[in-house]
Amino acid sequence: MKYAVGIDIGGTNTRVALINESYEIIERIQFLTDVDDPDVGVGMSCPGPLDLIKGKILTTPNLHGKWHDCEISKKLEEKIHIPVYLENDANLAALAESVIGEGKAYDYVQYLTVSTGLGAGLVINKKIFIGAHGFANEVANCCMKHEGPSHGMIYPGGIEAISSGTGIIEQAKKRGLKVEHAGQVNDLAKEGNKVAKEIMQDAKIYLANFIANIQAYTDPEIIILGGSVALKIEGFVEEIEAMVKERVYDVVKPYVKVRKSTLNEDSGLLGAACLVFQSVSH
Repeated sequence: MKYAVGIDIGGTNTRVALINESYEIIERIQFLTDVDDPDVGVGMSCPGPLDLIKGKILTTPNLHGKWHDCEISKKLEEKIHIPVYLENDANLAALAESVIGEGKAYDYVQYLTVSTGLGAGLVINKKIFIGAHGFANEVANCCMKHEGPSHGMIYPGGIEAISSGTGIIEQAKKRGLKVEHAGQVNDLAKEGNKVAKEIMQDAKIYLANFIANIQAYTDPEIIILGGSVALKIEGFVEEIEAMVKERVYDVVKPYVKVRKSTLNEDSGLLGAACLVFQSVSH
């Protein structure tokens, strides 16, 4: 039996798991991420932008200080003396979904996480598509709304600022709502709060517009949504699918398939294991 170590570096927590080649998690640990210092201490999942060619973290919005421009793969390899494979967290979630999750029956799998941030990954024939420079599917900054909201490093009107959990919360707070997570904004919207309804309507409309654009560009067989916003807000994924179908050609409608992630928070860890097993088999 072969084993892989998966590391999922998040803006809040870092999780490490030992995973066998049947994709069973044998053991796991979790600890708070030091958002200013990357010293740790073997697929590694990390939010982007990343330099996937050099195994380097660039300007990841949720991590700060010494994390930026950190050659994390080299740093960890020097400590543990075995190969380390760095990959974008959404890319790894997409890989996991395509190999063992909701997309395992398909060759063209598009994944989006709608959570703290908004990330994406495209897997073709069980391989992550990274583009010419490793930046494919770094979608958070894609501008969808002229003079739209912003947060952190995100360009005003970027899809992450409109439709992510963080974007929804920040808009709500700026407009006077006392909320702590996107689900509360959604609850207020259902209760008839005008501001909350506008924020949630924008989040869904622009996400549906964005997904319809992806459908037009890459023609995936399935689009899988993960992350807390997509999974915890009742009916969210189903509503987005219906809205996407309204925005594509009639001949394309039968091929629009938007589904929930079946791997939830383990997708990054399992994707890291998938990456390791793929890499060592070549």
